[in-house]
Parts: sequence; C-alpha cells; structure tokens
Amino acid sequence: MATYAIGDVQGCFDELQKLLETIRFSAADRLWFVGDLVNRGPKSLEVLRFVRSLGARAVTILGNHDLHLVTQHEGFERARADDTFADVLAAPDRVELVDWLRRQPLMHVERAYALVHAGLLPQWNIRQAARLAREVEGALGGPAYREFLERMYGSKPDRWSDDLAGWDRLRVIVNAMTRMRFCTPAGRMEFRAKGKEAPAGYLPWYETRPPERHFLISGHWSSLGLKLAPRAALLDSGCVWGGALTALRLEDRTLYQVKCRGYQAAGGD
Repeated sequence: MATYAIGDVQGCFDELQKLLETIRFSAADRLWFVGDLVNRGPKSLEVLRFVRSLGARAVTILGNHDLHLVTQHEGFERARADDTFADVLAAPDRVELVDWLRRQPLMHVERAYALVHAGLLPQWNIRQAARLAREVEGALGGPAYREFLERMYGSKPDRWSDDLAGWDRLRVIVNAMTRMRFCTPAGRMEFRAKGKEAPAGYLPWYETRPPERHFLISGHWSSLGLKLAPRAALLDSGCVWGGALTALRLEDRTLYQVKCRGYQAAGGD
C-alpha cells in the first residue's frame, strides 16, 4: 500500500490516467490531490467523476479553481474567457458533482503530513491551521453556504489576526490556503505577483514558515514549478501549460512525472 500526492490536475484527465498507469496504481493505494481538479484543461467532468468514484481511496482538498466552479455553479461569479468547465455545468449529474466538491476539505492532516492547496501563513502552526480550515469547511457545508460564497471573494483583509470574525475571518483563511504565493514574515499577503520573483518586502510563503514536524504538500504555483525541500513539496508542475503532471510517493519520496501536451499558452496561471 502506498500514498501518492498528485499535483494540480486541472481537467487533464488523459494525463492523470497515464500517470496512474506509470505508478501502477492499485486497489490498495491512496491518492492525495492538492486541489484544482478542474479548469483550464479539456476534461474537468471526467476528472470529477473519476476522483469521486474513488471514494475513500482519494483525498482531495479545495483549490481556487475548484471554488471558482462552485461559485459559478451557484450564480455568484461570471464565466471567464479561459474557463473550460462548461462540460461540468452542462452535465446531468452537475448538482451531485458540485455538491460533492463543495464538501471537500480545505486542508488535510494525516500522520506527519499536511496537505493544502496554496500555503499556510507563518503565524499558524499545523494544529491551528487545521482548526481554521474546519471553520471554512463548516461554512461551505452548512445550510447558509450560499451566503458565504457570495462574500468569499476579495483580497482584504490581507493578513491574519486572532481578532478577525465573520466573513473577514473566513476570507483570510480561504485566501491563504487557496490563493497565496507571497507573504511577509509578519503574514501580510500579496496576490498580484504570480511569477517566481517575490515583490519587495515579501517572501515565498514556505520561506516564512518556522521549523515544523509536518511535511507540507501543496500545489497552485505553476510558474514556480516542481519544488522539493526537506520539509515541503510544491507539486504544481504546470501540466495544463505543457509541463508535467507529478506524483510523489510519500513513503519513500519517489517522484513520478508524465509529460503533458499543454492546453493553454505557457506562462499563465
């Protein structure tokens, strides 16, 4: 039995199937997806149906593109020119699929591993971050989830405070865990820069983290590419942009990749 963490799939169903053949995925294995199952690639519907069919054999956390699909399905966001999940929105099982996606965790902690789509602020230890993720999951899975979705987007506040409450509190948690790339050592987030170079006064989020026991696994940052560090792995290797789809076997840190044909112009996000 092995556990494989897999980078951003983004609708690249054929490449996902090829990767599973490469790792010889078996009924005893588990898959951990870092979020962004959908969008920008051609087969978001197939990806959602497949991952959902795996049941307990798969863990998937929410990424920004997953939330974009949910909010668009619920009528709170307009379509963007580069969206490619019309197949999901037109599917006869779209309600079941989007409801399933909406109820996925924002963060997963198991053994000495912590899985989050974008990153964690320097003020949060793993236990605190997991508690905060549960707050958002409660809002997304609760009866007033549409009220939350209507107020979820926005880049303010741009930093964490234990005094935050209500929609501001939940919005900061979502932004850190699904959108962040750069922040200051004090935890102020910057959302405009998407390349490798940090804006003045900011650092890549993982460089602001204090030493910790858990091994952090994330995605989201295709322009950075695959990055492996002693206590972290960033697995978005830009499949949809013509890069690769990556799997990391957690038990021995063996890396597997399949090349992707690329469905979007390189250099996007």
